[in-house]
Amino acid sequence: MNIIEKVEKYVKEQISIYKKNSEDHYDFWNEHIKYVYVESLKLAEEYNADKEIVSLGALLHDIALINKVGERKDHHINGEKIAQDILNKFNYEESKKERVLRCIYNHRSSKNATTIEELCVSDADILAHFANIPMLFNLAYNKNNINLNEVRDWIRASLEKDYNDLSDRTKEVFKNRYEQICNVILND
Repeated sequence: MNIIEKVEKYVKEQISIYKKNSEDHYDFWNEHIKYVYVESLKLAEEYNADKEIVSLGALLHDIALINKVGERKDHHINGEKIAQDILNKFNYEESKKERVLRCIYNHRSSKNATTIEELCVSDADILAHFANIPMLFNLAYNKNNINLNEVRDWIRASLEKDYNDLSDRTKEVFKNRYEQICNVILND
């Protein structure tokens, strides 16, 4: 088993524990992580980034949330620390470890990215929202208690914010898909 397979297995095990023991039973894998993983690899291919670094960063970017460590606002900081322990456990190469950890630390905004790998993970974290539109409806209805009359405006604002948070490079690559999603979901 290679390092990516080991980390994916580990993350899925942690998600299973989270689902079983949390109040919301949120399925991080099927609702978010797998989308970030797929989108990050597409970007890595497009931008000629190191796919191993991107894969590990994508798989581990929300590990602090999965492990319920700290507050959501600090999950990038706590995630970096947890990921370091995980990568040490699997004897991951020191020369590559810091690059993965920086992907996790900087995943909250492409504006923080200092490498193409960090950009792939941070932009994929946003693109995952577009790949899983039902998640937005769930957030609107269940987490934010938005009524049906307000949901279109809330989703429009969420999609616009996410699109505007992308790096300029990814915005250009994603623009047509974004416009199609808005057209279908919002009837724009």
